[in-house]
Amino acid sequence: MEFTRAEDIVWEDSGTEHFSGQVRFGSMYEPQDSDDLKVLGVHFDPGARTDWHWHPGGQVLHVTEGSGLVVKDDGTRLAITAGDTVYAPPGEIHWHGATPHSHMVHLSLTWKGLTQWEPRKVSDAEYQG
Repeated sequence: MEFTRAEDIVWEDSGTEHFSGQVRFGSMYEPQDSDDLKVLGVHFDPGARTDWHWHPGGQVLHVTEGSGLVVKDDGTRLAITAGDTVYAPPGEIHWHGATPHSHMVHLSLTWKGLTQWEPRKVSDAEYQG
């Protein structure tokens, strides 16, 4: 069994290559093999969001604080809040982030490889819906 105290989790700035606004990551579980389960805590400041992306093995998001959005490339738009869980199947292009007036923290569970980033940011018009 492995155990990590909350104060020992290292939160790192995401940078701007694949994100807009202030986003921080805290690794909850780092796999030995890239195909194994990876668990991240992700904190989005109000208005912050990912770029368009997809996951080879899919992704589960579980919101622990605040409220946010998950948007698929077909235009489907979900408002999410603390306690909600979203599953994006393998290959589904989407983005997620906080609402304009609330931060959001979610757990991100992915497997079978790294996030695949699309070569485009989420525009302000796409964000505003």
